[in-house]
Parts: sequence; structure tokens; C-alpha cells
Amino acid sequence: MIGPMPKRSVVAAALLAASLSSLAAAARLYLWPGAPAPLLLPAPAAPPATEPNLAYPVTTRSVEVRPGDTLVQALGRAGVGARAAAELSTLFTRNGVELKKLRPGDALEVSWTHRGEPIEVRYAPSAWVRFSAVRWGRSWAITRAETRPDVRVEAVRGEVRRSLFEAIDALGESPQLVVAMVEIFESDFDFTADTRVGDRFRLLVEKRYAGEGFVNYGRILVAQYVSAGRVLSGVGWVPERPGRDAFYDLDGRSLKKSFLKSPLEFTRITSGFTYARPHPILGGVRPHLAIDYAAPVGTPVRAVADGVVTAAGWDGGNGVSVTIRHRSGYATMYNHLSKIDAGVRRGVRVRQRQVIGYVGATGLATGPHLDYRVSKHGQFVNPLSERFIPGEPIGAAQRGRFLERAHTMIRQLEAQAPF
Repeated sequence: MIGPMPKRSVVAAALLAASLSSLAAAARLYLWPGAPAPLLLPAPAAPPATEPNLAYPVTTRSVEVRPGDTLVQALGRAGVGARAAAELSTLFTRNGVELKKLRPGDALEVSWTHRGEPIEVRYAPSAWVRFSAVRWGRSWAITRAETRPDVRVEAVRGEVRRSLFEAIDALGESPQLVVAMVEIFESDFDFTADTRVGDRFRLLVEKRYAGEGFVNYGRILVAQYVSAGRVLSGVGWVPERPGRDAFYDLDGRSLKKSFLKSPLEFTRITSGFTYARPHPILGGVRPHLAIDYAAPVGTPVRAVADGVVTAAGWDGGNGVSVTIRHRSGYATMYNHLSKIDAGVRRGVRVRQRQVIGYVGATGLATGPHLDYRVSKHGQFVNPLSERFIPGEPIGAAQRGRFLERAHTMIRQLEAQAPF
């Protein structure tokens, strides 16, 4: 039988227990929250003050990029010091961030310690890429995270009640889709002059999602537009020389012609091609060998085909004007402009769809509009009825595979978006 301990032994034991308890508490004090505490180990050295200490709350604030902002300026508004902001700008650039492409509305997120020190800066230039700078010691560690788009092929179908834009908007889709569809058919169909109430359209389009959030559109795989009994079909196909997808009809003929139907994307015709029109300013009946498009001042005017500028400047009653020479004896004129686009001058080569000027009311004009003219071998012709040079068809080597794809895509479109 063990007897009671001597009084001095009891005191010594109590002191030892208290010392061990204090040591264990000290060891736990310096551990990250949630980590298991080792038994009777000395406390590690405290981390540098510039590294995040997760034992204290972290606050995060967001700052929006303004027009003309640099990264340094935006971070400065968020409260980051000039020296740290400059260092972050340099490190982000070295790690692949294109800071010249900062866009108004982009957001920067800055996290702070309880002492008011920035410990992390996050910037997402797109829904697919995110950069993060984390304070570590006396510098910053930069990381890049990428999200793979979730691409889904979806059917879109609608009917024009007032306008094509209104029809797309009623479906909850973006105006981007209108522009993309118009580009497919614009060489064969003038959406400015020929769009009618009751026109129908349908297409299969790739939609790209980040998680469950829609981000943007990918490729249009197949599209149809029906107007006044006429059915236009366009099937996307990567040509033999890889590049931008091209669109072809169901027989493999290119939908991209050498000339666009209209130099303006969306407007209305106010005066057609005629040899006898009452002149609104000079009086009398005179030829009007042009198409007049009504549009607000500043509306972009596009070159309808590749060519070389032969005149650009003031041209009497035509006002500010541009003339372009094209192949096969064609030339086009764009009159009454408010101004000519930078770089467009005599001798310069321009591309189809390139903006060459902007709608105005210069010269003999009663209001803002574009006077558009086409000549062939020196004689003016009606742009709306002229049969321009077709584009290149599908090559013989690819024709069989294209036709198989075209019929497959049309069947899929009819099944998913029946009229």
C-alpha cells in the first residue's frame, strides 16, 4: 500500500504540472486554426509580419476599373500604396497579364489583414482566366488559374414581329447573335431592305458557360432564315486552308460573295435606284443612280468589297465622299459622309467590311443619310439587282464530307427547332 507523498513532493509535482500546461498552451497559440496540437513541443517562431496570419479575420474589397485607368491607379483607389501597386503591376506583366487590355468595368479584389496590410490581389481578365498575387515574405507570389469552358450546342428559334433585334431579345439572347447571323447571309440578303414581319429564323449555336453562368457564344454550326417563302441555309465549315470558319449553302456554294448587299448593317432605304426622281433640293426630275440609306450621323459605313481607294475627300454636291476601285471593273461610292475613317486615303487598300467613314449630311443633302453607288466599267448599276461574283465553292476533295455534314446538321436543326 502506497502512503501519502511528502509535502515537498506534492508542491514539486504541482509546479511541474503547471509548467507543462503553460508550455502546451503556448504551443497551441501559434498553430493554424484546425491543426492538431503536438504534445509538449516548443512553439514555432512567429511568421513574418508581412505574411498572412489566418488566426485573424481577413477583409476583401473590390474596386472597379475606370476608363483610362492603369493597374497602379486602380489599386491606388483601393488603398494599396504606390510602391506595392507598382511592384504588383510589374509582377503581373511578367506573368502574362496584358495590363494594356484593362477594360472599364473590370474588377480587382484586394484582401487585407486586420492591420490594414494588403495580402492578396485578384484579377480576372476573362471568365476563363484568373490571376492572384499573394503576399509572401517581402514580395508577392503570382498564380494563374484557368477554367475550361463548358460548351453546349443549343437551338435558337424565333420570328420577326417588329425587328430582328427585337426578336432575338425576346428570346433572351444577345445582340451579338443578330450580328453573327446577319454576317452569314448578308451577301445574299439585305437585312436593311428586305426584312419583313413574319420572317423566321433558327440556328444551332455553341454557348460557352463557366459553371452554370452563360459567358458568350462560340460558333454557329448551322442557320436558316426564311423570308417571303425563300429559305436561306448556311452550314459552317472549316476550309482546306484553316482559318476563320466559312459558311456554305446546302450545295457547297460559298455564302460569302465578293460584294456585300449593303454598306450599312441596320438601317432603311429612303430612295432607290431610278432614272426619274424629283430632286428634293435642285428641283425637277433627275436620275438617282444610287441607293439612299437613312441612318443617324456617325453610323459606321463599310466597304462592300476588297479594293483600293481612288478618291477620299470633298466632292462638290456629294459632300465628303470615298470612292473604291474593285476587281472585274467595279467601283463603289459612299457620299454625304460626316467624316472619313483614319487611314483611309487615296491609294490605300481596304478590306471587305472595313469601316471607311461615317454617315453625315454633307453636300446637297436634306438630312443624315448615305448615298451609295456602284458602277461597272464606268456605268452606274443598281446595287440591289446586280449579280456579283460568287465566292469560292467547297473543293472537290472535301465536297463529299461537306454534303454529309450539311444534311446531318439540317436534320438536327429541324428536330431541335421545328418551324
